[in-house]
Amino acid sequence: MEMNHEVLIAGGGPTGLMLAAELALAHVDVAIIERRENQELDGSRSRGLHARTIEVLDQRGVAERFLSQGKTLQIGAFASAPLDLSDFPTRHNYGLALSQSHFERILAEWVSELGVTIHRRAELTGFTQDEHGVDVEVGGRSMRGAYLVGCDGGRSLVRKKAGIDFAGWDPSVSYMIAEVELAEEPAWGMRRDAKGTFAIGKLEDGRAGIVLRDEEVERGDEPTLDELRAALKALYGTDYGLRSATRLSRFTDMTRQAVSYRSRRVLLAGDAAHVHSPMGGQGLNLGVQDSVNLGWKLAQVVKGTSPESLLDTYFAERHPVGARVLRTTMAQTALSRGDDRMEAVRETITELLRMDEPRKRYAGLMSGLDIRYDLGEGHPLLGRRMPDLDLVGGQRVFTLLHDARAVLLDFGETPLDVGPWADRVRVVRAKHAAAWDLPVIGVVSPPSAVLVRPDGHVAWVGEGSDDGLRDALAKWLGPAQPSASRKSV
Repeated sequence: MEMNHEVLIAGGGPTGLMLAAELALAHVDVAIIERRENQELDGSRSRGLHARTIEVLDQRGVAERFLSQGKTLQIGAFASAPLDLSDFPTRHNYGLALSQSHFERILAEWVSELGVTIHRRAELTGFTQDEHGVDVEVGGRSMRGAYLVGCDGGRSLVRKKAGIDFAGWDPSVSYMIAEVELAEEPAWGMRRDAKGTFAIGKLEDGRAGIVLRDEEVERGDEPTLDELRAALKALYGTDYGLRSATRLSRFTDMTRQAVSYRSRRVLLAGDAAHVHSPMGGQGLNLGVQDSVNLGWKLAQVVKGTSPESLLDTYFAERHPVGARVLRTTMAQTALSRGDDRMEAVRETITELLRMDEPRKRYAGLMSGLDIRYDLGEGHPLLGRRMPDLDLVGGQRVFTLLHDARAVLLDFGETPLDVGPWADRVRVVRAKHAAAWDLPVIGVVSPPSAVLVRPDGHVAWVGEGSDDGLRDALAKWLGPAQPSASRKSV
């Protein structure tokens, strides 16, 4: 039986779930194809959210669901040098310690509330596309959607079937990671040798979380208990009476990025578009933010309010962000090695990051708070995240973004006219008495108006007039008279 949806998402991990939520908020008929029976994970994954990801969740009104289940603390670091965000001008000047298993569970609950269909125990095996849509084969069934988005991880079948190259570097090191029960008290903390770092940390339930580097690069992602025991003995001289292990998996520092995030009606997001070392905990955060950039754009194209060319901005904006993460994780992997020369480099970097300006620059980079999409020359706000200002009257900016619609904040004396875009942008007459302070770059001149995209980034800045406003509205929200017809599925 053919099952029609406007958008099909392959993969129900953090990236796929977030994308589904964004599309559902825009009233797009979206379905997830997920091979797992539930949100249980078969190995250790991300353990925290960075500040910009928390902001993104706050923009949708669900941040508290996650904050209540995790622990806020300063999680940012570069080359083992801590990066404190506590003086950053954001409501969330911290990270959140929260395991991916908990993150996915909470996210899936929200997605379910939004009415998204999740086809579980279903695995995409192939697809074909034409000028009107994509036919997807799933376990002997056929589904059709106007678009297919591959959120199916680093080994993405969607990427491979679409013929998109995955350029980059082979792994130079591999690690085993597990939660274990030990009979003896281990040597807690992180250690380093010439080949890399390894560590044993205490978990809340009394067990130990361990990360052990392999002596040689291994690619299999399902190591055995015997391999884990041998690695402990090689690195610590004992296995500490290893009794059992759960969430046992392997990762490498393989670093690759898709040369394109789109092939006609097929798109990529998250690990399907980029893989890298987990150094710095960037992966989950990068994928969630991919989805928030893509979701509203894809929704407008599906609805016919914007042309397909809007999807080109997804790659133009997110590929450079991904490439920067790849570079920083490669640098941190190299800096994790413990020979004397690298130790000197690491000490030098740590000394630099104790200084205010370098610390803020790298804290902004690792937290995602410094991201600026290249939308041309102009006011420093252009292309950056809109700060969550406390507006006069008690309203917060982020509350205006809960429904994932564009917002025009008008601070001027004369009301701005959005003309034929009135049904596509929320216009709010606002006042803000305090300074406009941005992470990393500091205080900027207050604008007379700002057009905020659904993803929370500033698309236009008014400086005393409406010059350029209509062009910005047309570019990001579609032409004044868009096609009324939806894409055929």
